[in-house]
Amino acid sequence: MPTPPIPAPDEIDREWLTARLRDAGHGDVDVRAFTATRIGTGQIGQCIRYELELSGGEAPRRLVGKFPSDDPLSRETGVGLRNYYREVQFYRTLAPRLPIATPRCYYAAIDGEGPRFVLLLEDMHPAVQGDQLAGCSPEVARSAVRELVGLQAPTWCDETLLDYDWLHQPAPATDLRSLYAQMLPGFVDRYGASLAPDEVDVLSRVADAPQCPLFAPLEPPFCLEHVDYRLDNLLIDHTTSTPRVTVVDWQSVKVGRPLNDVAYCLGGGLEPDVRRPVEQDIVRDYHRALEAAGVTGFDWPSCWEAYRRSTFAGFGVTVIASMIVEQTPRGDEMFLTMARRHARHALDLGATEFLE
Repeated sequence: MPTPPIPAPDEIDREWLTARLRDAGHGDVDVRAFTATRIGTGQIGQCIRYELELSGGEAPRRLVGKFPSDDPLSRETGVGLRNYYREVQFYRTLAPRLPIATPRCYYAAIDGEGPRFVLLLEDMHPAVQGDQLAGCSPEVARSAVRELVGLQAPTWCDETLLDYDWLHQPAPATDLRSLYAQMLPGFVDRYGASLAPDEVDVLSRVADAPQCPLFAPLEPPFCLEHVDYRLDNLLIDHTTSTPRVTVVDWQSVKVGRPLNDVAYCLGGGLEPDVRRPVEQDIVRDYHRALEAAGVTGFDWPSCWEAYRRSTFAGFGVTVIASMIVEQTPRGDEMFLTMARRHARHALDLGATEFLE
């Protein structure tokens, strides 16, 4: 029986992998054998590394396949929020024209809007997945933020992005606020005892704050926003003189605010004591890189205020996502860590003034 065009992990075979490599220009290569090892810590998808034994030509000997989660709740979430469809469309239509570092995509297919889909991606060895729980060094954080310029500068206030329906917020801001408020009691019940009182307070205030930036209508400047720009979604090569970052997990990409990804990355990826002395310098470096890439009309004071407003970007992902995906011990630890760091970030930068 031939392998289906959108195989499940247990349906991948030598013939299918051979066809994908040949379609990508690798001539008469044959996959003689392969091993499959599950990798990563995804909540909505699962990733498998294929190590290939080849003959007949030169081709990559390691590839990564991405598939829907094997948890029913997570799969339902992936379809309902269009996560699977959005990521496949990103690799098909946008990734080839953006200079941000992403893995080469060898195959991208989806049945309707899922849950059945498959991505076959370049393995970025020797890069390793970042660890949201452990946090990172300022050097890694700087590289990650600088990499965002390759996503944002080419799409800065680009109105053609509006032509892609899958790049828009899946629900109006009013619905997002309602969803946040709906999920908040369960979140506080699950994690509140492990958070400081002022952290619980600011997480709770967001739900009813009329001016909270998290729920504000989108206004210029806008660009592509990764949305979940955290260490678990970054592959980091530490063998280079400056850490090299490759960005994965494009399931939430949308038209959004440029500083959301910056604040989400720094606030969630750095421990507060590590973040405080370096963050303004990193954001200034990012701003200079934006200007060097051709972005105009966005001065430093505007950038810094947008950054402070964007400290709330991590609140939505933390509170909502933690309640709608499969609960796991690592997931609980991750969401608790994110809640603590993002809340402390907003408090440190006096962003509560935007909740008045």
